[in-house]
Amino acid sequence: MAIRSSMLIDKNFTVAAVDPRVYGSFIEHLGRAVYGGIYEPGHPTADANGFRQDALEAIRALNVPIIRYPGGNFVSGYNWEDGVGPKSERKRLLELAWWTTETNEVGTNEFADWAKLAGTEVMMAVNLGTRGIDAARNLIEYCNHPSGTYWSDLRVSHGYRDPHNFKTWCLGNEMDGPWQIGAKTAYEYGRLANETAKVMRWVDPSIELVACGSSSRSMSTFAEWEATVLDLCYEQVDFLSLHAYYNNNNNNTANFLASSLDLDAFISSVASIADYIQAKKRSKKKIMLSLDEWNVWNSIGSSRADERWQIAPPEFEDVYTHADALAVGCYIITILKNADRVKMACLAQLINTIAPIMTDTGGDLWIQTTYYPFMHASNFGRGTVLLSNDQSDKYDSKDFTDVPYLESVSVYDEESGQLTIFAVNRHLEESMELNVDVRSFGNELRLIEHIVMESDDLMAANTKADPNRVLPRTGGQTTTDQGKVSAVLGRASWNVIRLQTKRG
Repeated sequence: MAIRSSMLIDKNFTVAAVDPRVYGSFIEHLGRAVYGGIYEPGHPTADANGFRQDALEAIRALNVPIIRYPGGNFVSGYNWEDGVGPKSERKRLLELAWWTTETNEVGTNEFADWAKLAGTEVMMAVNLGTRGIDAARNLIEYCNHPSGTYWSDLRVSHGYRDPHNFKTWCLGNEMDGPWQIGAKTAYEYGRLANETAKVMRWVDPSIELVACGSSSRSMSTFAEWEATVLDLCYEQVDFLSLHAYYNNNNNNTANFLASSLDLDAFISSVASIADYIQAKKRSKKKIMLSLDEWNVWNSIGSSRADERWQIAPPEFEDVYTHADALAVGCYIITILKNADRVKMACLAQLINTIAPIMTDTGGDLWIQTTYYPFMHASNFGRGTVLLSNDQSDKYDSKDFTDVPYLESVSVYDEESGQLTIFAVNRHLEESMELNVDVRSFGNELRLIEHIVMESDDLMAANTKADPNRVLPRTGGQTTTDQGKVSAVLGRASWNVIRLQTKRG
């Protein structure tokens, strides 16, 4: 017997407009994300610059508006100057964050070229681990100043007359983590972030800056770190970062699918801390949040300490299941529900390393299960998030209580008149009857399509040998009648219900 759920959606009650940058991603010099991922000279699909066209095609379909680069832990030991200029003169160096050898074949300019091909902007990170103010001001001058100075003219001499105009910059990465090169106390980092931000803005006043929050909600530094850092650099930054990874390593899928409640609580906590500092400073400025690393990461904590100094070895190449795709769908819904504060988010990462896209070096490309919820949201989740009254039965799991079986959100694009409902049925055994009241849009409502992603096996995955094991399909069970929508959501399913309303 199907369980019951409902949504009441009113177009006059909104959360916030969706910032397209919540559909961002991340490419770090880690594993085969760069070398063997986006860049592989000699590959059958590679262009003259060595960029894999099959990878570009799959990435373009995701409609990713911004990508964070070059790290990640990598950036805390990175000298950006090593990655510019003639490739024949670039150094091969020991990379201490991931214990590899970095060839520096791809650097700032190559990534800027690739980003243009991918149709995305760059969220650039500066090294506040081993370096600081001077390197950051030189890098932004190199990237964003037109010409007539040493660093901008150096860029011109490297073949880039026009500036890159990177507008979003991260002030370091996970600086409270003991694993981080140049890890710092909150006071040390806050002071450095403030002074670095100050001079970067002097070079280019149009940029937006992201300060590091603590590395995760489970860190002993959490909350006090955020408060101290913001107290020291509040007026110089625009965003505070959050990093959140989850896994199903205990094979408790009901608990795993409830973990989006933890993400929601994390977001609310950080927003509260930021608002406390705003009140303390009597500031008119509100800090927004950048969830610039989030994903399912089942292999977190593994290392290759006994296999050091390889070039681009396979690293963290998780195989994602149908259950993982459902979790990703829940996290996306949670991000959208917090659209008033989360203005940027980066699925970490984009290709090969904990990624929705996988490649064989020299060979084929295939798409993981987690690709599809992200693609659907990025392409159909643009507009305004609507505040809805959702009702469904609930369950308790190992770490969570009162978990609704229905996880859902609606996004309205006023320009096109399209209303999209994203919904996950968390119930692992029963289908769900969903009744949606959308009479505020009038009675003339038409179903465009109901996309469903489900599987008879929660652990089913797409692999090189079986790349089409789990795929979305159209033809889900949805009907409309006089401003009401009735749908059936299969057990453990991801659903996208797209509706056409009458505009005006």
